[in-house]
Amino acid sequence: MEFFKTPHINFMKYKYLAFALSGIVITAGILNVIVGEGFKFGVDFGGGTLIRVTLKNPAPVGELRQFLRNVGLGNSSIQEVEKGNREYQIRTMLPPAKKGEKQELEAHEIMGNRVVEALRAEEDKKALEQGLKDLNSIDEKDLTSLLEPIIPDQAAQIAQKIISFRDKPPLISDRKPIIQDFSQLEAEGISQQALALLKEKTFLGSLVVLSKETVGPQVGRDLQIKAIKATIWALIGMLVYIAFRFKLAYGVSAILTLTHDVLFTMSIFSFTNREINLPVIAAVLTIVGYSINDTIVIFDRVRDNLKIMRKSPFEEILNSSLNQTLSRSIITSGTVFLTVIALFLFGGEVINDFAFVMLVGVIEGSYSTIYQSCPIVYFWQKIFKPKKGIRK
Repeated sequence: MEFFKTPHINFMKYKYLAFALSGIVITAGILNVIVGEGFKFGVDFGGGTLIRVTLKNPAPVGELRQFLRNVGLGNSSIQEVEKGNREYQIRTMLPPAKKGEKQELEAHEIMGNRVVEALRAEEDKKALEQGLKDLNSIDEKDLTSLLEPIIPDQAAQIAQKIISFRDKPPLISDRKPIIQDFSQLEAEGISQQALALLKEKTFLGSLVVLSKETVGPQVGRDLQIKAIKATIWALIGMLVYIAFRFKLAYGVSAILTLTHDVLFTMSIFSFTNREINLPVIAAVLTIVGYSINDTIVIFDRVRDNLKIMRKSPFEEILNSSLNQTLSRSIITSGTVFLTVIALFLFGGEVINDFAFVMLVGVIEGSYSTIYQSCPIVYFWQKIFKPKKGIRK
């Protein structure tokens, strides 16, 4: 399938401009990391506790921050997942302490519990003091035990139904995983007898903890090192493969291009104030795989054209190879771009950082395949001047 006939674009004409553009972006990113705000590490790499909560009633971020400030956690990071949807991400960190990893994890766990208690409404605290159970946080086992004295035969079934309704709202509904009123349970078919017991023994809490992740500082540092090693070994493995499949010049060009892809993408990422976490590293490695695939297709065409266009200048061979694979590159990159932008716009907060890196990487990877990989091979050929060309 082709969108157009083979064009005759002189891509190599703009190689110096492309090098300058890449140099500016990467240099700006490095300077931002060294002297600017730099990278913002997520819980995966920086350590700390990340809590996702849904509130019963909307609350401004400033009000939540004040609640945390009252318990000495005013430096916590609070992010509203989506304007008006009552879901928030709160990240807290402790300063490094001379403790073992176990003690550090326990300190973070305690701090996470303090965050939840700080956000809990006063009426919730009073209800808990009276011995009531929070129906918005109780688990299925405890709820079954609560119902068994009155309705032993149906306790497990009713508890399962309530928990399912609370934690798994319909996809087509904007209802959050929190019960607002006991009438919602009545509408779900919960019996009056069970409702009467629930109203007597439970209350509807003001928040639900959707998730809580805790990573110690030492684990975070280990993950940083492993992520860097994973990226480096991926690049080395590709260098060996391409050098064996083609020639060393192509392998060096591919690795320099992939290193450019990583630096370029992370430079742009450093200006976004987004957190670096494991999904972001996964996206970077995905970009590396995507970009190398595109590069190999072009190098394969270059190898064929070296035999067909023996008397042509090497720069002309590179231009012809790029033009001959342009339609394929547009189709491939276009379909990936449409998929990634759908994830970015509609995939939700959990994969938004992953989708953003992929979005940048798809655009940048297509650019680097044309304006980095081939020009690098060209300059290699000029510098080392092989007598019989780079390939036989």
